[in-house]
Amino acid sequence: MALLEMREVTMGFRGPPLLERVNFHIDEGERVCLLGRNGTGKSTLMRLVRGFLVAKDGSSTPFEPDEGTITRRQGLKTALLDQEVPTDLSGTIFDVVSQGLGERGQLLADYHHVSHQMAVEGDAHDRSLQAELDRLTHELDHGDGWLVHREVDQIISRMELDPDADVAVLSAGMKRRVLLAKALCAKPNILLLDEPTNHLDIDAVAWLEEFLLGYEGTLLFVTHDRMLLRKLATRIVDLDRGELRSWACDYDMFLKRKEAALQAEAQQNALFDKKLAQEEVWIRKGILARRTRNEGRVRALKEMREVRRSRRELSGPVRMEAQTTERSGRLVVEAKGVGFSYGENDEPIISDLTTNIMRGDRVGIIGPNGSGKTTLLRVLLGQLEAQKGKLRHGTRLEISYFDQLQAQLDGERTVQENVSPGTDMLQINGKRKHIIGYLQDFLFSAEQARMPVKFLSGGEHNRVLLARLFTKPSNVLVMDEPTNDLDMETLELLEELLMEYPGTLLLVSHDREFLNNVVTSTLVLEGHGRVKEYAGGYDDWLVQRRELVASEPEKPSPKTAVKPKIKAEKSDGPQRLTYGEKLELEKLPARIEELEHQQSQIHDRMSAPGFFEQDRQTIEEATAELKSVEEELSGVYARWEDLEERDV
Repeated sequence: MALLEMREVTMGFRGPPLLERVNFHIDEGERVCLLGRNGTGKSTLMRLVRGFLVAKDGSSTPFEPDEGTITRRQGLKTALLDQEVPTDLSGTIFDVVSQGLGERGQLLADYHHVSHQMAVEGDAHDRSLQAELDRLTHELDHGDGWLVHREVDQIISRMELDPDADVAVLSAGMKRRVLLAKALCAKPNILLLDEPTNHLDIDAVAWLEEFLLGYEGTLLFVTHDRMLLRKLATRIVDLDRGELRSWACDYDMFLKRKEAALQAEAQQNALFDKKLAQEEVWIRKGILARRTRNEGRVRALKEMREVRRSRRELSGPVRMEAQTTERSGRLVVEAKGVGFSYGENDEPIISDLTTNIMRGDRVGIIGPNGSGKTTLLRVLLGQLEAQKGKLRHGTRLEISYFDQLQAQLDGERTVQENVSPGTDMLQINGKRKHIIGYLQDFLFSAEQARMPVKFLSGGEHNRVLLARLFTKPSNVLVMDEPTNDLDMETLELLEELLMEYPGTLLLVSHDREFLNNVVTSTLVLEGHGRVKEYAGGYDDWLVQRRELVASEPEKPSPKTAVKPKIKAEKSDGPQRLTYGEKLELEKLPARIEELEHQQSQIHDRMSAPGFFEQDRQTIEEATAELKSVEEELSGVYARWEDLEERDV
């Protein structure tokens, strides 16, 4: 028997039903991933599986479908890790985790508080505390209290949490880890995870992935993390236009099969619409339709009209288009020995950072939560002044910034007012467009465009931010955690847009596959202010990091340590620039611009229609010219970098 089974379940609020006569089951030991666009009802389905809603005061109310039945195995327990972290979490980590046990959890929390107060705060001789500890110990003795207490301790230890830490001051990622521990304490038969990787850093996501792979219970989860999905899911369930379909395959095969199914559906709908149009022509003739022998055909036409009217069309994809402006200078950001900390006695966030970010680079920024990724962005952009070293920006920089904390949105104002304050018309890549039409490209209806932002879901919030971001022309895009809450389709479209973006990209993300597909290099915050640069994306960083660790020589033990020989050697460091070299350095940027312009002109000429239909000599001359310009450009770059390094 399945742990849970839904039969002909329908559920809706306003508008078309989110779930329409769906059938679903989940068996013991399965790891089922639920996919679907934002707003299609994934969270609603999760709550129906759970069977109840929890209010802010902790009380619960049943949550049942409008129609249909849900059959649960006797004694079935579920626990839900919601995608939104509550804003009112308080108490210690032990307090919150033990809440997953209900009343028994409160008893454990009380015992933990009293024993901690006596042991740590110096109140071991307080008689009232000793009496309270004796009472709690007695209650724990008369049940399975000690066994449960040990299990709570084990879960907290496995999660690498400090039981006495204050939850209120933790980062969003650490709060999610605490809430996962709370869910596990309930020992659920089905663990429900709604976007579990939101706000987790890359190390935490990798840890969660390994933890869930070793978890022996049953999982139903929603995620936009394709790497997690590929490794974890044993089955995929797709929610599309109120219908639920199960796919017993991996994610890549699911994409192929669903595309084939959508194509077959489109062909079937086209044939149906053609038949309906023919019948509409026939009925308008009037006379033949009124004859008795054709009444069946009239009834069939009415049924076809009803079928067509009830059809739920597949909404088009998000249509994102980044506005570009004139190219920036070749150099975007140059950092030499840059350092930054928030206080004189605080550990530095950045220490001795040296890097060059050039036009067209796509740089990923990786690091644990709280390590300073956003601070690093702000220092590189000049929003925070570097306290040490030298920071230089290139020319003609037009920067657009995506803010992970969504501080750019006013919850009381409408979507339309947030995206385009004060005007209904936008200029998008030289074309005038009405704000409602523009927002429809981001899947917002006219009604939603006039809705206050505070009523939107997390994924819709991010789509508003993307819509606002792309109203501004830019040649430098700065994106701080842009993938949170986005559905898979929108995420992949954003990925394609960034891969084709002609400007420079600075990207903070915990999405490993997103980093792999988009960035060309990574800056990794490795602790104690050290920021190290690696070529490639997330997987490339892992490989290079392993190679660095493997290549580090083992430190000799004290018994075998050899005192190094000290030898004075003449410095082979770079010499200062001569006067002539300084003049040369000043002229090189103009020469680089000139050569890049020549290169661009040759590219345009060779990409014109019919170019390769010309005579062989013309084609060879253009190819040779391009090669000559590229070789000279490479030489000029090398010379410029050499002189820049010595310009001290």
